[in-house]
Amino acid sequence: MPTSVRLDPETEALVARLARKTRRTKSEVIRAAIARLAEVEAAPASATTPYEAMEHLLGVAHGGPPDLSVRTGEKVRQLLRARRR
Repeated sequence: MPTSVRLDPETEALVARLARKTRRTKSEVIRAAIARLAEVEAAPASATTPYEAMEHLLGVAHGGPPDLSVRTGEKVRQLLRARRR
């Protein structure tokens, strides 16, 4: 299916140079570039720190009781007692 793409002169020269260097057509060079971009975008981001690995999750949740970490032992005991009944 034909698709038309408008390139600025610098990009067009780069594509032509790559095509000559690799002995491929300009269309093949552009298809390969698009395929490579799709691979990179589909690959999971490699996080270097734990913070970077979960950065997209921070600040997402809102609400909930403000004292979730207070007296957790008591709360667990209450839950277990309630389950026993």
